[in-house]
Amino acid sequence: MNPAALAAAAATKFAKIHVLIAIDQSAQPNRAVGMWALQEMGITPIGPAFLAGPPYNYAFVSSPVVDPAYLDEAIPAFFDAIENDPLLPNVIRLKCLDGDSKSYAAILKALAARGSQKILKLSERPRPYASKDSGQKRSGSTRKKLRQDWNRLSGLGAVDVANERAPGEVRDAFEIFLAMEAQGWKGAQGTALLCSDEDAAFVRQLIGSLAAQGNASVALLRVDGRAIAAQVLLYCGPLAYTWKTAFDPEYGKYSPGALLVDRITEQLMTAGPIEAIESCSPEGGFMTQLWDGRRTTVDLLVDVGAGKSLNFTVAAIGERGYTRLRSLRDKLRAVSFLRPKRKRLMALR
Repeated sequence: MNPAALAAAAATKFAKIHVLIAIDQSAQPNRAVGMWALQEMGITPIGPAFLAGPPYNYAFVSSPVVDPAYLDEAIPAFFDAIENDPLLPNVIRLKCLDGDSKSYAAILKALAARGSQKILKLSERPRPYASKDSGQKRSGSTRKKLRQDWNRLSGLGAVDVANERAPGEVRDAFEIFLAMEAQGWKGAQGTALLCSDEDAAFVRQLIGSLAAQGNASVALLRVDGRAIAAQVLLYCGPLAYTWKTAFDPEYGKYSPGALLVDRITEQLMTAGPIEAIESCSPEGGFMTQLWDGRRTTVDLLVDVGAGKSLNFTVAAIGERGYTRLRSLRDKLRAVSFLRPKRKRLMALR
């Protein structure tokens, strides 16, 4: 929801974004007390549209930003504005809502007050979260393996972690991340950021704009000065977000991505104003092995319009079908004998 991020998406035409701003008109002068950015998308390539959060791809939070004192006024005002604007779709798909936030409770309260029956919870799942009260796991097999991997890696050379915040250094480190991601499995599958000129242009402007504010960095795990893992971090006040990670496949057996996140978590928690770290990992991932904390991620589909809605029915069918296909894909991936066998290659130097 950072305005610099929304501006980057708009400037690169990466998403069609609508920004709702709640204004307290009783204050003199009037002042903004909430903001919610949603993107307009098509239910099908030729079908009707709906609003969606997060407001652009590669974002992992869709909750509105609201002054806590105005939650019960701002959230209903958002829904009223959507319903009353003839140019905006009434169907809203909200993925990656923070189910433990006060804004989520306010969303449910506002929908209940509208008497809307068109609410579908698509999914609810835990995600890793680190805080000073519930942070890194300090014992167990994961901790033992991390120590072993660090020691083995240290046998190859001097190991260190760099996390510079100067804008120029952030941009340089981000290029290292992009190249590293493209060299890994995402590059092989065609899903790395550099595989799309449009995606690459957007994320470069995104990180550059946030870095200029001091709200982005790229932590690097290095061996003798060579980066072998990169973790892109975003910041908002006392909260950090582990946005994206990549590692050099040549060092995969040392768990470089996990080592970097573990070390950078300790650094952020012990030095500086950071009080908590969001994993940006709604599907779980390796951070579930590193952190004790959990928060709830919720996906909702709602319709704020009056009466029956064909668009809501079509969107619900589409989302349920998509969920089933993802579940089937995950089950197939879990069956080892269906996975392609890796070729054993010998390299001569």
